Amino acid sequence: MNKISIREASKSDISTIVRFNELLALESEGISLDRALLKEGVASAIEDPSKGSYFLAEITESGIKRVSGQLMITLEWSDWRNSNIIWIQSVYVQIEDRRSGVFRSLYNHVKKIADASSEYCGLRLYVHDNNHIGINTYLKMGMVKPGYSVLETKDQLKPD
Repeated sequence: MNKISIREASKSDISTIVRFNELLALESEGISLDRALLKEGVASAIEDPSKGSYFLAEITESGIKRVSGQLMITLEWSDWRNSNIIWIQSVYVQIEDRRSGVFRSLYNHVKKIADASSEYCGLRLYVHDNNHIGINTYLKMGMVKPGYSVLETKDQLKPD
């Protein structure tokens, strides 16, 4: 059985994260991202953890490690709870590694961070309504639908 380990991303992981985010955008929303802008955004988060933190899942096969998945967390201050909500974003697992525990390992890592400190009051993520596989996965992890909908202004990433 392959071993999955989780680690925080570093500058040397920028190209991998950029590639995973490109694949995520294409698969989930059918859009191509501006690679230069994306690379700047990823690098900015890695250089300034107040913007976000990436975690990478590595699978060890025959003694060789390879990056298999990622997620990024950002924080949202909750005045109602006097603590931060951790938002899970930019989740991507390589197709050949799906259904093998990669996301579960990433999620459990972040949940341990949240559970270990009163600085955090919970985890949230957003998922497209038509991503039934993702929704079922998140529900199996113990997440619930809170009864909110996300609204947004039109942005430059959405096709007209």
